[in-house]
Amino acid sequence: MIESGQLKKGSKLEIDGDPYVIVQFEFVKPGKGQALYKCRLKNMVSGVQVDRTFRSGEKHQPADLEEHEMEYLYFEGTNYCFMNMSTYVQEELTEQQVGDAKDLLKENTVCSMLFFKGSPIGLTLPNFVELKIVKADPWVKGDTASGDTKPATLETGYVVQVPPFVEEGELVKIDTRTGQYVERVKASK
Repeated sequence: MIESGQLKKGSKLEIDGDPYVIVQFEFVKPGKGQALYKCRLKNMVSGVQVDRTFRSGEKHQPADLEEHEMEYLYFEGTNYCFMNMSTYVQEELTEQQVGDAKDLLKENTVCSMLFFKGSPIGLTLPNFVELKIVKADPWVKGDTASGDTKPATLETGYVVQVPPFVEEGELVKIDTRTGQYVERVKASK
């Protein structure tokens, strides 16, 4: 059990049978009476945010969460299929559960999947992924009117801004937290 005084941003609690994460946290000490902890909680399954106030001394149930390394296999219908790297058990996530990660997800990518009471509820990509550029306008030497970046379409269909010297067919490193170009990847020989 977690006491109210131990709560902080990022704490994960089970409330009414659902896992919640604290996204905002404020300690309030009124003139008289008990200290209060005002929290904004996000439901980790539905994404709904709620405000709750907890009193000092209250006890809370920590969420029963587990993380497993999973490899992305394929997309079928509206579901993404992943395989546990150690047990070879396959799990599926819906498009909503995968969220924006689908823009940078390609086959054989190893991800971290979050489970609540044995059921998959979310996905975290590695910090960086390497993707191939399938479409990019050629760079015209001396063309400074277009700015210092150009749009490029990655193999997943995601469009990212890249420097003008990056060409179609090259591998680039993308930061999955921001969705931005980091660098070109040198071809290994």
